[in-house]
Amino acid sequence: MQADAPEGIPAPGLGRRTAGPARGPRRSTGPSLLAPGAAHDPYRLYRVLREEHPLSYDVPLGAWLVSRYADVATALTDPRFTGLPHDTAPRGAPAPLGLCHGSPRCAPRKQPAAAPGPVPRHTAARIERTAYVLARRIAGRQEADLVAEFCRWLPVGAAAGAVPDPYAGRPPGTPAGAALPCTRYTALRATALASFLANVLDAPDLLAALRVEPALADRAWTESLRRDPPVQVVLRRTVTEVALSGGTLPAGADVACLIGSAGRDPQRFAAPDLFDPLRRDQGRSLTGPASCPAVLLGRLEAGQGLRALLDAMPRLRWADGFRPAGTGLLTRGPRVLLVRPG
Repeated sequence: MQADAPEGIPAPGLGRRTAGPARGPRRSTGPSLLAPGAAHDPYRLYRVLREEHPLSYDVPLGAWLVSRYADVATALTDPRFTGLPHDTAPRGAPAPLGLCHGSPRCAPRKQPAAAPGPVPRHTAARIERTAYVLARRIAGRQEADLVAEFCRWLPVGAAAGAVPDPYAGRPPGTPAGAALPCTRYTALRATALASFLANVLDAPDLLAALRVEPALADRAWTESLRRDPPVQVVLRRTVTEVALSGGTLPAGADVACLIGSAGRDPQRFAAPDLFDPLRRDQGRSLTGPASCPAVLLGRLEAGQGLRALLDAMPRLRWADGFRPAGTGLLTRGPRVLLVRPG
């Protein structure tokens, strides 16, 4: 999936490195995440930040930017970082992360052994049924937009069939029949699904392999989340001073963890811009805990959705002259996927 043409983003300088630790509020030392053109091609901006300003204070944003994979992983998992007060996670639950919006079920604390588990059978069946209904409606068209006619509706159908959280830790005042917080946010899963389909349809050899071996969809989904995450920026705050590879963050600092940059860090992934589901260095994604309902639903929607599309439209391909392009800065994905079903 290609990116829109970059505008107004400074090209990487040569021979400049961040010198010494970075402490306390200060002037910007690198390009801003809010610079004109950043939303058109954030990956070029991320490269500038990783190589030249791995830890810099973004004055317009009012937060420190962390762009290297190792530093982002630390900020998302180290107890010296916490979520921001305005994050909507229930008390005692993890701070929101990517597809995960902080369900108590996702917290790594005392849970019944069966708490982290697969999607319930009736929900999985609903996802499969919804995917096939949507795919068959599209199959007879000369041209269709998969974002408007498929990606936006499959997560809605899945959320309607999701079960409530049966475990302790429900937010006060939440009705017993209410859905888990993570399952209500279908827009992010729709965006992730759109990027997944764009990456798969952009790789004809992979598409042919998926027709023979549907199990490859799981690796393709993980790879799509790495290369084109739906949530590009996650906010955290330091509890104490923290030393990272690019410098030292002060205590009480707001930190913008650049998920989109971390997933394309060449220090962690070989040929990071390449969409390669068979890569050996795939690793875990930064979109949420493996047991999060949204993460589980997203993975199942991707697999069942792709299978339904390929079964209903064996000759599915891009519409003549169409090329997918991601848009957005904080959240990112293609807004249109024009295809020829037959």
